[in-house]
Amino acid sequence: MRSHLLKSLSVLSALMLAVTPVAAQQAPVQNRPAVGSGGDIVSYGQVHHPVVGRGGMVVSQSAPATEVGVEILRRGGNAVDAAVAVGFAEAVTLPRAGNLGGGGYMLVHMAATSDGPAADIAINYYGVAPRATTPDLLLDDNGRFDRDAPAGFLNVSVPGTVAGLWEAHQRYGRLPWAEVVAPAVALAEDGVILSDAEAAATASRARLLARDSGAREAYLKPDGTPYEAGERFRQPLLAASLREIQTGGADAFYRGDLARRIVDGVRAGGGIMDARDLADYRAEVTEPVWSSYRGHRIAFMPPTASGVSVAEALNILERYPLRDMGWGSVDSLHLIAETMKIVAADRRMIGGAPQWRTPATGLASKAFADARASLIALDRALGVDDIPVGDPFPYESQDTTHYSVADADGNVVSNTFTLSNSYGAHVAPPGTGILLNNSMDNFSWGRTDDWAVANLPAPGKRLGSTITPMIVFGEDDEPWLVTGTPGGGYIIATMVQLVVNVIDHDLNVAEAAMRPRINQGTAARPLELEGGFSPEIQRLLQARGHETRPSATMGSTQSIMIEGDRFLGAADTRRPDALAQGVR
Repeated sequence: MRSHLLKSLSVLSALMLAVTPVAAQQAPVQNRPAVGSGGDIVSYGQVHHPVVGRGGMVVSQSAPATEVGVEILRRGGNAVDAAVAVGFAEAVTLPRAGNLGGGGYMLVHMAATSDGPAADIAINYYGVAPRATTPDLLLDDNGRFDRDAPAGFLNVSVPGTVAGLWEAHQRYGRLPWAEVVAPAVALAEDGVILSDAEAAATASRARLLARDSGAREAYLKPDGTPYEAGERFRQPLLAASLREIQTGGADAFYRGDLARRIVDGVRAGGGIMDARDLADYRAEVTEPVWSSYRGHRIAFMPPTASGVSVAEALNILERYPLRDMGWGSVDSLHLIAETMKIVAADRRMIGGAPQWRTPATGLASKAFADARASLIALDRALGVDDIPVGDPFPYESQDTTHYSVADADGNVVSNTFTLSNSYGAHVAPPGTGILLNNSMDNFSWGRTDDWAVANLPAPGKRLGSTITPMIVFGEDDEPWLVTGTPGGGYIIATMVQLVVNVIDHDLNVAEAAMRPRINQGTAARPLELEGGFSPEIQRLLQARGHETRPSATMGSTQSIMIEGDRFLGAADTRRPDALAQGVR
């Protein structure tokens, strides 16, 4: 795969062919002294170790996309250049989540230079409801919304990925736009050898993809069957669309001939997005939401992402001695579960502008966390009626993928984007090869209760998501941990536990990623546990009033920890084909 990729990138070939792949090094990182030798001359205190790199690093869920980002860094591109290149590459190599027809959230930290101070921005490029959206758009004849029904063009929000990547590059990119899009074009034209995981993912959705002519022509064989593992999957239609974006920038996608073909396909398929919806789309650039955890300053993605939910959880947990409780103890797991119940209740306050103003500052404040932490008892589990509605205003002043990028100059990018469901709405405008999202499903359709007010559908409203990329700063106030995860409703708890594992329990970033996780929704839902916890823990949690049940894997964090000139990469193995790779 790597040699083919290097050969196919003609625009970069002279430089790329001279690069020899560097074998992944495993970092013998340990934060606490090992007890005993473990049978080795050199003692290692933790089972999992991150990949060590220097000169920068990329960690993503798609190995070919990681390699693209690393090559961009080797060519002199910065973290933003590499992040844009990885985003476009994943639209080719990870079509169930990487995308042109979806949306997401990006945090960018640019280090101080002789020309100016450090800068931190948050780019919200998630979907927006088309202007023709009505409250009953996705309701059936009985006034209900069936989340299990196959999505189609009607479920498509105005996609933001191209606008978001363009915005980041226009502000901070170092290499020409055409150069960072070129690797994705080459991958789509020349094809990628399908891994077992990607082949299985497409096969599982082949029946739904075959329903739509545009998706069928782009992602299945002429006879309607999926490509198999080991076969070369070429995407000439997507390559042509990428070439238009390569030469025309974001305007090509939102206002050019490609935009016309997208809109024509959506309208012909029964969707409501029109040319004005596409032309009017803008990525939203703001300051991050800032909070801290045990002295570490943290940049969170503002609403409509769920960074404030992670901030609230960490602010509550900060009041308890988790280190002394010990990792995986019944006390610590009970405390995390109770915290997540409160956070789930307070998520009712998160919604999209312009129709709703989320009290982001209040939700992320230490004072609000003080008030909410008072609900927790260490000896019993909270029930539904034990969690009153929170009031943060006085304190005001489904398949997704994440990747993290850091360069040698101190710049970092944390980016999560999605089509919502795996393969989104399973539709593509004919002739484009572009899978479209089903993010309109994220609204609270047909709801009238207090929980739904902030997230009711409305024309032009920006949709909400559990996505929450993060940048944690070290004691020197430089980026220390760059991380994020896919996982839908499991994202918030996954991110909370990763931060707790690293800061409270002194786990290296790979060990922190690989420890088993729990997830707790509202108090009405059971506490879910990944495999790996002792059955005794489940019994002890049940004794405190928790209903428990086993769960499949939760999330797939892609993280970089920065220690001086070393970049420690951790590609979560919960989803196959991820890769952490350093520039050298």
